[in-house]
Amino acid sequence: MTDFHRPPLISRTFSRPHHTSHYIECGPADGPLMIFLHGWPSISLMWRAQMDAFATDGWRCVAPDLRGFGGSSAPATHDAYAIEDVVADMADLHDHLGGEPAIWIGHDWGCVVVGELVAHQPERSRGVVLTSLAYQPDGHALRTIVPLVDRAIYPHEQYPDGQWDYYRYYTKHFETAVADLDADKAASLASIFRSGDPAAIGKVAPLAVVTRNGGRFGKTHRAPPTKPDPAIWPSADFDVLVQSFEARGFAPSCAWYMNDDADIAFAREAPDGGRLSQPVLFVNGDFDQVCTIIGNRQVTQCARPARTLL
Repeated sequence: MTDFHRPPLISRTFSRPHHTSHYIECGPADGPLMIFLHGWPSISLMWRAQMDAFATDGWRCVAPDLRGFGGSSAPATHDAYAIEDVVADMADLHDHLGGEPAIWIGHDWGCVVVGELVAHQPERSRGVVLTSLAYQPDGHALRTIVPLVDRAIYPHEQYPDGQWDYYRYYTKHFETAVADLDADKAASLASIFRSGDPAAIGKVAPLAVVTRNGGRFGKTHRAPPTKPDPAIWPSADFDVLVQSFEARGFAPSCAWYMNDDADIAFAREAPDGGRLSQPVLFVNGDFDQVCTIIGNRQVTQCARPARTLL
């Protein structure tokens, strides 16, 4: 698609007394609604290509910056990033957009928000797409995901948390983890957004040894100089991503990892044991060493067999 034919991308904000959501929108205002939720460490612009494609086909496409990211509110306390609060943000935004049942699409932590929103308020959805991270009806937390680790790759005595060791590191060394990422924000982001390597499948992920190495970047406590990959982020969009983290730092986005108890409690309040009654499409990352369902037992038990979504 050339820029000439690209639907205009409009930046908007929606505020309520305790939160402001920044979001981008494109496509016809009267089109069926499709809402895209990003993960860590990202912003709404990650969905530009998908929004362009679906808007051209007549969908009204909306992508918010989630709480703590981009232009949305970034509270100072860790407990402000519990999934229940983010779900409330998205429910309010959905009402603001008209409240018609939408297709909800999530990636990474965005999958957690989508899954919990639809489990608690199924009337808001006509279908769900989860990319990379499978839905856990008891909540996405160390206690629910570590038992699903592939112990053929990660023997328990060597890798008690498997590929989720980095998650544990946040809970024990939050300030150090954030300081390491903040030391060179552009390099941190460029080092995180890399293409998958098929040769790494079945091998121990670097994120499984974060604690052992004393941090994501080891003893240097900063990301190595890394050029961004324009195949993943167009240069102009990557600049916006970096600017957003330069303004806020990594602390708000990393606080999402600090609410396991609250997130489990909220998940268990969903009706029908958190079962998703909507049509669900799951997209696995074949070269993803952390969230892949290959080997790991991260397959949802709560979704009905897949049906046509669109």
